Amino acid sequence: MRSSRWLVSASVVSVLASTVPTLAQTAEEPAAGPEVAAASPDDIIVTARRQSERLQDVPASVSVLTAEALERTGANKAEDFVGLTPGVTIVTGTAEAGDTQVNIRGINGARDAESSVALVVDGILKTNTAQLNQTQGTLRQVEILKGPQGALYGRNAAAGAIVIQTLEPTDYFTGMARASYANENTFEGTAYVSGPVAENIGFVLSGFYRTTDGFFRNDFLDAKVVDDQETWSVDGRVMFGQGTATQVDVKARYADFSGASLPFNAAFHLPNFAAVNPAFYEDVNEHPFNFYNNIRATNDQTSFDMSVKLDQELTSNVSLVAWALYSDVDQDLVADGTSADFARYIGAADPAGQPTVNACFASTAELTGYPVNPPGAIGQIPVPFIFAPANGSTFGPYSPTTCDGIQYQLRKQTDFSAEIRLISDNAGPLNWQLGGYYLNIDRETGVSLSGDTGNGVIKNLYNPPESANPTSLLLSDKFRTNVYAMFGALDYQPTQQLSASFALRYDIEDRRASSLVPDAIDPFTGGPINPGQAFGELTPQHEVFEQIQPKLSLSFEPVPDLNIYGNWGIGFKSGGFNNQGSSAIVDTNFNQFIDAGVTITDQYDKEWSSAFEAGVKGSLFNDRITYDLAGYYTQIHDMQFFEFFVGSFGLLRVVSNIDKVNVKGAEINLTGKVTDWWSVFGSFNVTDSEIRENSSRPYTVGNKSPYTADYTINLGTDLSVPINDAVRLIGRVDYRITGPTWFHSVQDQERPTLFTGLLPGSALALPGFIGNARYDVARRDSFDVLNLRAGIETDRFQITVFADNALNEKYIAEAIPAIEFGGSFITPGARRLVGVEAGVKF
Repeated sequence: MRSSRWLVSASVVSVLASTVPTLAQTAEEPAAGPEVAAASPDDIIVTARRQSERLQDVPASVSVLTAEALERTGANKAEDFVGLTPGVTIVTGTAEAGDTQVNIRGINGARDAESSVALVVDGILKTNTAQLNQTQGTLRQVEILKGPQGALYGRNAAAGAIVIQTLEPTDYFTGMARASYANENTFEGTAYVSGPVAENIGFVLSGFYRTTDGFFRNDFLDAKVVDDQETWSVDGRVMFGQGTATQVDVKARYADFSGASLPFNAAFHLPNFAAVNPAFYEDVNEHPFNFYNNIRATNDQTSFDMSVKLDQELTSNVSLVAWALYSDVDQDLVADGTSADFARYIGAADPAGQPTVNACFASTAELTGYPVNPPGAIGQIPVPFIFAPANGSTFGPYSPTTCDGIQYQLRKQTDFSAEIRLISDNAGPLNWQLGGYYLNIDRETGVSLSGDTGNGVIKNLYNPPESANPTSLLLSDKFRTNVYAMFGALDYQPTQQLSASFALRYDIEDRRASSLVPDAIDPFTGGPINPGQAFGELTPQHEVFEQIQPKLSLSFEPVPDLNIYGNWGIGFKSGGFNNQGSSAIVDTNFNQFIDAGVTITDQYDKEWSSAFEAGVKGSLFNDRITYDLAGYYTQIHDMQFFEFFVGSFGLLRVVSNIDKVNVKGAEINLTGKVTDWWSVFGSFNVTDSEIRENSSRPYTVGNKSPYTADYTINLGTDLSVPINDAVRLIGRVDYRITGPTWFHSVQDQERPTLFTGLLPGSALALPGFIGNARYDVARRDSFDVLNLRAGIETDRFQITVFADNALNEKYIAEAIPAIEFGGSFITPGARRLVGVEAGVKF
């Protein structure tokens, strides 16, 4: 199987050898959008610097998906865009629908912190990271900008930005409908209608729907409820004064998602236990995924946003752009817990908790011998096997018994943002922009762990001890954030060949946090329901984070088809708050118990980075060959990183800081237009990263930046062969190789675990070092995905067959090492999807 994949790669390379390639993203037709002078019909017009210009003239690395490329690839959300872009990777939906981290050139978004990538739709910055991987209406162009973009696009653009343009109202009534069906009962449909309402007033109405049973089955529930989902959205847009000096753009969007959550298995990394069972020391890439949790994991999300944008010509050379956005996203999830192996529910301090204990013992006895993933084994009683070798259990997380408990997570966020910007449009060499920005965020989050009596799920963060789901752990906080920013930019072009630009932004983020946890007792341990309360009163927190973000760009075009450029900028992500008591919980349970050498604080610091880029882009032979070669160097300070801890206290999610990370790399993009109907393309990115300082885990110095692939390779070809004057044969091949990836700062190292502390006092009476874990097997190997599309189209109709992941590559989407637990939580990537798609335009 692997050799066949490399044969595919070699065949594509041989095609590329006959004609030099470039970006898969740069399709032939220019995108719809603001008008600007184009040197040729093949020029792509972008708005990467908040102004319309040729892609060739932008002094930075920008990957573009035009309307044609979007249609040919079937791309409609961030996950699809990223797969077509070198140097960019994504982890999305592995825990829940709103859980998305995009990594661009070594800078990653951390769970429970802010995103590192800005999402800008029709000039408006979306502020909730849960919307990052949602569809955004009828797309007309997508630009992926690499490197810090905060000076131009605002907060959370430290790694880059995804800039989307959607369909504007058309001058006459038009529309489109497209539907597809594939294996796993996967159906997807999208449609839009657009047209005039009155003079200079037009509308667009778009809809999207997708449902699938998913690739995996829950064996215990005997149902495909592991990665199933149903999602739909409606987007509306009305433009007043379209094409006049006063233009008002009103948009509204509603989206709904329901499906599964937390499709994780666990892999142990305990080499000293491997002699007893090799599965105790398991490579995450070799894990056979099996799901058997007794709780039907669910995830529900609703999203609503509404915006209004004003474009006003004040004078012949000065315009005003102002917009306001309201957004409301609510989501929750229910899933099995992870507490069985920590014996959380085998005793109750409060008699009200006894039904949960009884259910745990009864379900264990009933399921004794049930085939769980090795090295797990369900014995006769729910006591960990190291304390009861004869009849105890090793459950692993998400077991079929009730002993794991039930976890419920809730996240609600509403935000309001507004921006005003003055823009010059002089015919002379100097142009400028000046503006201000405001954002208010109200966010509530909660994570609870409750007992499972086998009588269903109560979707509350807190349930009293006598309920069917008595709550034993609750972390819940309210966050309020106010953001204020001022910004400006100057563009100077003294000659046709030389241009320079400087942008500057100053951000202030005022953050407040307060606990929503009631004063209650865990009926099982007898301690406080929030473990942090054992170390003191939970008091309101307040901090202000500030940052100046400059951006400098230089461009020299000695001839029209050659651009030599360089840029430098500062990126910024605000700091924030972990659950109060996190520091004390980690210190008590890990440092004092097993000398783990990990430091977590209740407040994490802001992240800022300094990034340099230099490159050359151009075209040859009347634009039949285009190329873009760039090198970059980034120094990241206080990189935010998500950590997951599990233990007798329950579970804990925190954000830590890695003090200093250096990243350097290079990428090349090539496109060759063999004929008017055949193009080939290829790109290669290589990234070298190194942790230089890390006070959170000092022993990780010298390791690589987490979530950063060593390299990415994109190869492909696009065909549109005329059969006659009306019919065309179309085909598209996209082949992506993603290099090896570490998901934690701890990498090829041995570390103590809870087993290290427990074994000497256990029934096994083994020395502590036997329980140490080694994480050399927690790296995701390189993997390759081949997507194929072929069909027939006319100006009105299209029918296409497609195969996503055509070679059915079995890879993991993510591994989350829980270092002191001794293993990783892993989730599988998407498997092969084969189907047919039909569409009509009118």
